[in-house]
Amino acid sequence: MVVTLIFLTVLIGGMVIGMPIAQALVLTGVALMWHLDFFDSQLLAQNLQAGFDNFPLLAVPFFILAGELMNAGGLSRRIIDLARAYVGHIRGGLGYVAIGAAVLLASMSGSAIADTAALATILLPMMRDQKYPDSYSAGLLASGGIIAPIIPPSMPFVIYGVSTNTSISKLFLSGLVPGLIMGLFLIFAWWSIARKYDLSRGPRMAWGQRLKTLAQSFWAMMMPVIILGGLKGGVFTPTEAAVVAAVYALFVSMVIYREMTWGRLYAVFLAAAKTTAVVMFLCGAATVTAYMITLADLPNMLAESFSGLLGNPVLFMATMMLFLLVVGTAMDLTPTILIFGPVCAPLAVKAGIDPVYFGFMFIYVGCIGLITPPVGTVQNVVAGVGRLRMETVIRGTNPFLMVYVLLAVLFVLFPQIILAPLRWMH
Repeated sequence: MVVTLIFLTVLIGGMVIGMPIAQALVLTGVALMWHLDFFDSQLLAQNLQAGFDNFPLLAVPFFILAGELMNAGGLSRRIIDLARAYVGHIRGGLGYVAIGAAVLLASMSGSAIADTAALATILLPMMRDQKYPDSYSAGLLASGGIIAPIIPPSMPFVIYGVSTNTSISKLFLSGLVPGLIMGLFLIFAWWSIARKYDLSRGPRMAWGQRLKTLAQSFWAMMMPVIILGGLKGGVFTPTEAAVVAAVYALFVSMVIYREMTWGRLYAVFLAAAKTTAVVMFLCGAATVTAYMITLADLPNMLAESFSGLLGNPVLFMATMMLFLLVVGTAMDLTPTILIFGPVCAPLAVKAGIDPVYFGFMFIYVGCIGLITPPVGTVQNVVAGVGRLRMETVIRGTNPFLMVYVLLAVLFVLFPQIILAPLRWMH
């Protein structure tokens, strides 16, 4: 009980006073070391380094780089242009463009923030020009952005797989069908909004222009085909897939589309390096805390507190998802994975729950936290790009948030939705 109190007090206290989450995690680990009379600066440094000295985590910087190259090199814009050419003329068509582009971009970068920034930068001004309500436009773009961590390749799946020793390839495959279902549910939600507000239609493109747009986007569309095909065929591992994605995005940006210059390349590498440094420091800091949590036997304490639920997998999953939903309102996805993944995953195994299914649900509910106030990381991205008040974005996100929560309930009650396609793919 004392260990849990110290863990929560130091971690939450550090966040409340504005301390970066990585530093709060290190401080929490140090506090637990002092409490257990186990403080050793050398051990602290070793665990900090061990957190990011991990081969599968090499996928993270390369997927981050691939996302930056896609946005700067014209791949993301061509994907959006392709969706606009085929569905932009429907009532509220730009909303369907946003959903279609979100699904396609998700199969390339695996980063909610990168995809949301690309979608909002290009589509939000177009939606304003066609008199769409700012709130629902921003809410849809934010909600579409969180499909990125679900459809492979996915950086959160990589981090979860490494921190819980779960198969990253199986986690990737688990997100493919649910990610498409998320897009389908968003289509139904947007359709009801488009009807209610009688949103305008865009111009219908001639078939010649559509085919031209399709040809222009061919090289961008080949990226998910190469990545997913290579993973499914066993040509490369998820880590190697990240390198393939980055190299392919660089080649297409510089040689095919020629929108990337050597001068701009430095800025892209710098932005990717900064983001990577933040994520890797988080991984190292979380390893320090995780080591001390294990040493303090906190997982077994939690197992005892959940012992009454372990015999009922559905009730256990519902309770765990509700807990993660609350955590997601105050914490970003990466620290949530690093802090709670290693603790919760063993409990799921004890409850008889498939570890890949639990991993998918963990990430899915964590993604919902990205569009849940007060933190709402993805909502902040849309608000910043569109220069909107956060209240406006939150109000517009609520209908889509409810759709995602309903989908989470369906996934808990019917795990076959995730597990059955996973068996078929194997």
